[in-house]
Amino acid sequence: MKTYIYSSLILSAVLFSSCSQDDKKSVQNTDAPISVTVDQSTTNSTGSSATATGKLVARNSVNVSTRMMGYITSMRGEVGQNVTVGQPLVSINSTDIQAKGGQANAQISQAQASFNIAKKDYERFQNLYKNQSASQKELDDMRARYEMAQAGLHAARQMKNEVNSQYKYTNITAPISGTITAKFADQGDMASPGMPLLTIESSGTLQAQVLVSEKDITMINQGMSVQVTLKSINKTISGTVSEIGKSATTTGGQYMVKINIPASKELLPGMFVNVQFPFKNSGKTNQDFQESIMVPKSALVENGQLTGVYVVSSQNTAVLRWLKIGKTFGDEVEVLSGLNAKESYIISANGKLYNGAKIQIK
Repeated sequence: MKTYIYSSLILSAVLFSSCSQDDKKSVQNTDAPISVTVDQSTTNSTGSSATATGKLVARNSVNVSTRMMGYITSMRGEVGQNVTVGQPLVSINSTDIQAKGGQANAQISQAQASFNIAKKDYERFQNLYKNQSASQKELDDMRARYEMAQAGLHAARQMKNEVNSQYKYTNITAPISGTITAKFADQGDMASPGMPLLTIESSGTLQAQVLVSEKDITMINQGMSVQVTLKSINKTISGTVSEIGKSATTTGGQYMVKINIPASKELLPGMFVNVQFPFKNSGKTNQDFQESIMVPKSALVENGQLTGVYVVSSQNTAVLRWLKIGKTFGDEVEVLSGLNAKESYIISANGKLYNGAKIQIK
């Protein structure tokens, strides 16, 4: 029993001695210093900014519909199809229009015959009146009859024009060049006046449409340059504010802002966007205009939901500093807390950094 106790004490002493030596080695940290490059945080004093989300829409979008009721006999448009101006898309049964056209033709023939007779009678009575063979009343009656026949012929022709104008709604063509993005009916369906059949959006001319809160809308101006970020394709492009909504009645208390962006084959209608509106200081003393600390994304260290940077301690060691991150401005991010202005931080290293690692600044 005593031998066992003595053995345990000896083993514990050996382990304690070993741990003490490891701790001493860790504290002394005899590893070679890691060569690093440092930089200082910059400040953005141009002013505050606002961000808004929305989506890309075609600058020119048209709903194709008809003014007449009838069965769709042909549907040549499909979603995703590229069309040109004047290309046939939809045909609607025109039996009723054809019948009305026949009636209009018959009325024109009848009115033309009546007009011809009235014209001849009027010319005859003019000659009789000159030869004093007809009275003034008879001439007036013939003139009235002639004018009524002339008006009847004009009305019949206008009815024919109305029928002809309806014919173009039985054979619908593309009003603009673009891409069919929506289809609301198929062959055999009943078309109704005003019912949309297809939606065509012009290709290559897109706008970003976002909703902006009332506290920011007054600082947005037409022609302002903004940054438009599309996370789906990991791309940021420049845009220009082209239209600012002046009412929020139908948009839930927010104001619609439209931004023109350059054409690109990568961009498609419906893509979600994040737009950043920069607000310049211009010497204002508004509390919203505060200097913000900016660091590049490449210097950030992420661990789960935590984000930080390595800073340089007074003993020339790397110290991991956790940060509170704000908005993103291109390749830089805003630091809300955790880093002081002009404080140095490590942007690159020739080895793996860890908390307490010895460093050597290049």
